[in-house]
Amino acid sequence: MLKGFRDFILRGNVVDLAVAVILGAAFNAIVTSLVGDVLNPLIAATIGKPDFSSVVLNIGTGHIKIGNFLNAAVSFLIIASVVYFAIVMPLNHLMSRLKKPEPDAPSTLKACPECLSEIPLAAKRCAHCAQPVA
Repeated sequence: MLKGFRDFILRGNVVDLAVAVILGAAFNAIVTSLVGDVLNPLIAATIGKPDFSSVVLNIGTGHIKIGNFLNAAVSFLIIASVVYFAIVMPLNHLMSRLKKPEPDAPSTLKACPECLSEIPLAAKRCAHCAQPVA
């Protein structure tokens, strides 16, 4: 029973997931600081408020807080952009450079000289046009 648990815990994807959660929490602090300390002051400089929470649509007696939605959408776009450009693109580039090219496998097909369809190398007659193949 404990051997199975040990194998489960030491399996690569469990450890990778734990590392990803820890790094995600640390990365959250960086992105929160970027939004709160850099981008919100820029927004405040352009529209006069540090965020969009003051944008409210009044319909009858209801208050639709469009600004809160805009804040969430802008934060999501910033986080997605930072993750993509700072993590995904460099990692994909690194993996493509480290990936060894696979040797070309020998072809198991040949072209029929009559109809030019592909047939197995060992075929003595084309399955498409029924012509004998040398």
